[in-house]
Amino acid sequence: MKILLLGGTRFIGPHAVKRLADAGHEVAVFNRGITPGAASLPQGVASITGDRARLGDYREAFRSFAPDVVVDLFPYTEADARLLMETFQDMAGRVVAISSCDVYQAFGRVNKIESGPITTEPLTEQSTLCDKRYPFRGHRPDREYYDKVLVEQVVMGQQSLPGTILRLPMVYGPHDYQHRVYPYLQQMRDGRPFILIEEGFAAWRWARGYVEDIAHAICLVATDDRAKNQIYHVAEEQCLSMREWVERIGSVYGWDGKVITAPAAELPTEWVPQLETKQHIQLDTAKIRRELGYTEQTAAEESMRRTLAWELDHPPENVWQGIDYSTEDKLAERLGV
Repeated sequence: MKILLLGGTRFIGPHAVKRLADAGHEVAVFNRGITPGAASLPQGVASITGDRARLGDYREAFRSFAPDVVVDLFPYTEADARLLMETFQDMAGRVVAISSCDVYQAFGRVNKIESGPITTEPLTEQSTLCDKRYPFRGHRPDREYYDKVLVEQVVMGQQSLPGTILRLPMVYGPHDYQHRVYPYLQQMRDGRPFILIEEGFAAWRWARGYVEDIAHAICLVATDDRAKNQIYHVAEEQCLSMREWVERIGSVYGWDGKVITAPAAELPTEWVPQLETKQHIQLDTAKIRRELGYTEQTAAEESMRRTLAWELDHPPENVWQGIDYSTEDKLAERLGV
């Protein structure tokens, strides 16, 4: 197949590009050419350089490649989705849009922007979506018009160009520019005997996926025609609490400390995540496993080992040196740890 990826050079994209190319597909990547991954595409992968905001200007280059499927890795706004569908409506056979579990009302509850009762069952692809539009408006100037619900509606609403939606969990692994694992890893590297977490946050469960497994799921939905007009979740079957997640990091790293918890009232305000931690984000992934045969390609311990190896080789630029842990030590002493 001929598969065009929009994006594809930052975090998840390089893993998906490599997997598709290794499987024998003809792959092209459209990107700005400014991320490190843009200079290290696998042999045989074509590169089309351009600005996503002017997608229609590159129609001739896209038409020359003649994609069977277009995978959009970063459609953030309704305008992005409309431009995507307009550009490829008479050119591609199908569009795959990468979405997120933040489309759900439950996720809005976690961030305290949606009301309603706490739900305890895992989310399915039919679970209630957010009512509130533009969830980051007023909080993230760079995401004023971000809204994956609107993106999904546009992609799934055009009969002349079938769409597929893949809703992702929190993704971790090599090339994670957000370095989600590193804050805990740094404390372990510093030889801390304990890591202190607010008790509600420690018990909170959030679906996760290892980046190479996410790339595998992207390849499945891009290359299997059964995915046409479908919405899928992908995530690890085991949804760990934050405490269990930190303990997994420690186990693989070889840390001999322990995770301790404290009530929010005992901690400085800035140490307490401003989340509704009673609302877990657990994803039911039975559909993609049943219909497309998805399974994780990497064992959990190996996924974490690869993640930690990359983080140790590529620490974040703003990593702190000589962190003052005295406040934590005093709190732990008061808590009897």
